[in-house]
Amino acid sequence: MFLSVLSVLVVKMKLLIILELFFLTGFTLSQQSNLSKTVNHISEYIASERLLEIRNISGDLIATDSIFREAVKFTDENYSDALLALMFATVPYREVPIQMPLINSIVLYPLTSADQETFLKKNENLPRYLFFDTPKNDYGDKDKLAHFFGSAFLSYESNIFDLGKLIGYFVEAFEESFKVQSNIDLRDLDVNDYGRLFGNLLKENKKLLPSQIFLLRSLRFFRVNL
Repeated sequence: MFLSVLSVLVVKMKLLIILELFFLTGFTLSQQSNLSKTVNHISEYIASERLLEIRNISGDLIATDSIFREAVKFTDENYSDALLALMFATVPYREVPIQMPLINSIVLYPLTSADQETFLKKNENLPRYLFFDTPKNDYGDKDKLAHFFGSAFLSYESNIFDLGKLIGYFVEAFEESFKVQSNIDLRDLDVNDYGRLFGNLLKENKKLLPSQIFLLRSLRFFRVNL
């Protein structure tokens, strides 16, 4: 048990260090500014009556495609920038309370997000009924989009190493800190894998949409469980 807990702490520390280096030192100030603008734009689109209308008429899969298309359009078809901004825009949290190992101290790590009013409305409008096994409650799979787009971003960006799993474990770590769930959700890890698939396929097929990958996962679910 001790070795298991220790290994988890080591993994989390490594992930935090890697992500810190990637997002802070790896980006210029201009890129950080562009990321913030894109996150704000996507958040405003998700919070809009237009997106809510699409959800009500066509469902959450089509609404997710609409959000993806809006991000691609806003970034002038820079898919890397679009996927990264989509990850931040779809995370339903503003800060991450991270418990630091050894010193047992909690640090609130702010995430790039829109203003409070837009952020709250965005969370209300986030697509959440994405798969056949989505929980039938008000929350549904609201957090799965961040897993999906984050994993897609790192897989799309990675040419030598497949880093797609890192972002999924990062999201998983701060969900645990928020007590959203008491243990690791295997469905989160599964969605991470499909996000990685989306990112890899997107390199060759720019017409690919998230809903196509979501439907693929649902078909696999039926094949395995029926």
